[in-house]
Amino acid sequence: MSEVMNTRHGGPAHRRWHPTGLAARCTAAFQSWWARRHGHAPPAHDTGDAPPPSAAAGERVLWRMRTTVKDEPGSLAALCTALAERRVDILSLQTHPLGEDTVDEFLLRAPAGTDLIAAVSLAGGRDTWTERADAHDLVDAPTRVLGLAARTATDAAELPLALRQLLGRCTIRSQPSTPASGGAAAGTVPAEGSLEETVIRLRAPGGGVLTVERPYLPFTPTEFARARALVELDTRLGPRMPRGRDVLTLPEGRDISVRRADTGDLAAARAMHERCSTETLRMRYHGPVGDADRYLNHLLSPRFGRTLVAQTDAGRVVALGHLLWDGDETEVALIVEDTWQRRGIGARLLTRLVSIAAEAGCSQVYAVTQASNTGMVAAMRGLGLPLDYQIEEGTLVVTARLDGVPARRVRESGEGVGRSPAPRPATS
Repeated sequence: MSEVMNTRHGGPAHRRWHPTGLAARCTAAFQSWWARRHGHAPPAHDTGDAPPPSAAAGERVLWRMRTTVKDEPGSLAALCTALAERRVDILSLQTHPLGEDTVDEFLLRAPAGTDLIAAVSLAGGRDTWTERADAHDLVDAPTRVLGLAARTATDAAELPLALRQLLGRCTIRSQPSTPASGGAAAGTVPAEGSLEETVIRLRAPGGGVLTVERPYLPFTPTEFARARALVELDTRLGPRMPRGRDVLTLPEGRDISVRRADTGDLAAARAMHERCSTETLRMRYHGPVGDADRYLNHLLSPRFGRTLVAQTDAGRVVALGHLLWDGDETEVALIVEDTWQRRGIGARLLTRLVSIAAEAGCSQVYAVTQASNTGMVAAMRGLGLPLDYQIEEGTLVVTARLDGVPARRVRESGEGVGRSPAPRPATS
């Protein structure tokens, strides 16, 4: 779990530096940072001096840090000097101009117990924010952004995940222009989007509004521009999804295929609804069964999550599994046609959906169901993960923590090499 600290008070008055001393400190700080960024630079003690104290004496910790300074000569040098005096390695640095101020963003390796906020405050930094980092943060910003763009170009469902990885811990909500529930339509935003401190609003691909919130840390204009560029790329590329299928062998020996689905499967999904009993639809949608079809277009859209379908060799859809990005939470949902229940199809779909959620960095998933829905409860138990049960007004919410799911790229239905292309499902 991330350790987060914030300061919202101004630091002490800026130090007054003699020009000669400032130049010497800037040179020393820059050379120290450059040497650590280039492996071929010789260590300092190779010059004949005594070696420095061993860094192995204490643990060194990765940190992300942001601090605001005046946009004037010497401000960055003062920060670097303060960090160098405390034997803090600067692994990467980005600057975010803000008119008269600049937000400097660092990736640091510091001795355990170093008070980074106090150090930069003495050097003129203010509104300082720090957070524990990990090995993923060692990838430089251009490489990370290009990788996110490549993932988004392959699959429209990657956009919310890419934005989350680009901007850090944030809540992303996509409000359609015409909600299926009949509620209020999304408001309008300018074509260029809007930035209000901790909230970014952009026109969502396909209509509606995409809202990104990060209450603990204001967005910078640079981050806003990166997010807008990623959304514009997604909009230009239009609907897209990896095509392919996995074959599952049921206990009786019959094969069915599992693949990704989108709004092109709307007719087949509605046909499955018509074959489902009233009880099955009620268990899934927790409301009037006549409203079930109204939600399908939203559920099948890759803008709001990922959907897997199970289909027969004839292309008949017999089950749907949904993974839905619900703000900063993730919901899983299943529906299996009556005549195909109790054959393990729902459990297999759920296992794949949970693997997708783990690969996306989700810490948990939840399912909203009823205590009488023994099939869904059994499928959640079958994951072998820690579960939490809550009853809310007669509705059972089962939450699974994904601590035990390997954080690696999973083999997902519809992605991979060497699989035969999936036929479009029959609609009748």
